[in-house]
Amino acid sequence: MARKPKGRPISGVLVLNKPGGMTSNRALQIAKRLFYVAKAGHTGSLDPLATGVLPLCFGDSTKFSQYLLDADKTYESTFRLGERTDTSDSDGEIVETHSALHITEAMVLAGLMAFKGEISQVPSMFSALKKDGQPLYKLARQGIEVERKARQVTVYALDLLAFRPGVVAEVDVRVSCSKGTYIRSIAEDLGQALKVGGHVSRLHRTQAGPFTLAQSVSIDKLEELRAEAEPEVLDPLLLPVDAPVANMPKLALPEATAYYFRQGNPVMDAQAFALGGEGDKVRVFDQAGEFLGIGELSDDGRVAPKRLVATNSAD
Repeated sequence: MARKPKGRPISGVLVLNKPGGMTSNRALQIAKRLFYVAKAGHTGSLDPLATGVLPLCFGDSTKFSQYLLDADKTYESTFRLGERTDTSDSDGEIVETHSALHITEAMVLAGLMAFKGEISQVPSMFSALKKDGQPLYKLARQGIEVERKARQVTVYALDLLAFRPGVVAEVDVRVSCSKGTYIRSIAEDLGQALKVGGHVSRLHRTQAGPFTLAQSVSIDKLEELRAEAEPEVLDPLLLPVDAPVANMPKLALPEATAYYFRQGNPVMDAQAFALGGEGDKVRVFDQAGEFLGIGELSDDGRVAPKRLVATNSAD
């Protein structure tokens, strides 16, 4: 018999403002302990160096975390030009230096243009990508380098926020990009293009999918609120179970139809024609406003369950 999970069976999304110097998994475990929640997962790692938006899914929300893994992201970052490190960020060792005194703001702006739009990136050896089940960063720490295939990513916007000249020049940027984009690779490639080397010294995620920094809460704040209180004191900070898919159209089913949908059966609904076409996804609710899960539309007005939340009658 499977062991019953320890913790409360609560569901929802917590938008955490991850501190620097902490792994995403460590941040998740702290939040899980403070909320005393039975089931939790994060939605894609932030480097220990990085700070900012890290959505955590509790309970049934974990069923929809994939939609956040695939979501676009926005970062603010500082690049140091004139120093190249073995990890492409300031957590690594400096392996090469060149004077960046001749680098101008105009040169940086021209260099950044090459990274806008659809670009090809070779993932860093210090990324969390896996080779034969082993994260690349673990191989890199053993001095092992493996071949990585270039991947296509999209940089929607890349804005220069500030430029500070010097022997080591600093560049502040804002990057809006697709999933899988490595900001450290942009920093290193920009440094290479300018022939002085470069790396990331600061990385702050300001948005992940629909979630923004304004919605986030720090670990310090969670610990302050919890103090000696029961974990329920933190529950008002949770966003609804359907928050990861809030961009999908909403469909409310009559109770009789909702019953069959809960059981995993496709149902007919006249409203479906107005919500999209064949293969489109919708958030499905009952008349009481309870979120039932995600449905997929067909061209004949049917809505087929694709991912259901747990209920007393179905999972």
